Amino acid sequence: MSNVSGKTVMITGASRGIGESAARLFAEAGANVVLTARSRTAIDAIAAEIGERALAVTCDVADYAQVEAATEAAVARFGSVDILINNAGVVEPISHLDQSVPAEWGQVIDINLKGVYHGLRAVMPVMEKAGGGSILTISSGAAHGPVEAWSHYCASKAAVNMLTRCVDKEARDKGIRAIGLSPGTVATQMQREIKASGINPVSKLDWSDHIPPEWPAKCLLWMCGAEADAWLGDEISLRDEDIRRKVGLV
Repeated sequence: MSNVSGKTVMITGASRGIGESAARLFAEAGANVVLTARSRTAIDAIAAEIGERALAVTCDVADYAQVEAATEAAVARFGSVDILINNAGVVEPISHLDQSVPAEWGQVIDINLKGVYHGLRAVMPVMEKAGGGSILTISSGAAHGPVEAWSHYCASKAAVNMLTRCVDKEARDKGIRAIGLSPGTVATQMQREIKASGINPVSKLDWSDHIPPEWPAKCLLWMCGAEADAWLGDEISLRDEDIRRKVGLV
């Protein structure tokens, strides 16, 4: 498992689910953790439980100025941002294209796609100045195939996959490691929203079919180590039994 002790990780969407699990796991591994989310109450509580290694910063990733301010707060507190985990994402409102509300469809793009870009843009200069870092972005099987009533989600995740590839193309020689993680279906609030929609096969899955958020969190930690370098500029699928074995989930 990778050594992140003393390094600083900034996590978007850290108030619950994969983001919260990653914050707790990275802190246990000795990292400084910067938790960002729109919900101040939740990240304050998590940061208080983690202790002095944690910093909570209210941040809407759809607003670049807020992401830039969160990055500056992280550097001011801990001196660096060594790892960025682009985790913030939404799937609501689930809707067929011909019934979608343009403003709501666009808001999902603002969070899922532009939010990732904002994180990259704010953090990459900091990492490049320091000689490198890791940018890990939550992808999805929806990046590679259409899912009924998820046009906004599929489009945003497909674009995010390309952003990972662009970062690798432009900044690998500057020491930046860019990798995507497709976790499969995870037992989070998003799955409750998907279930409630009743649309498409994903909504028909039982809760027991979903993996716990601790699994992708553990994979993200593993992805910070040299063993994951074979996937630079690419995507790791947690559905892959070989990956689960490497991460220690089998």
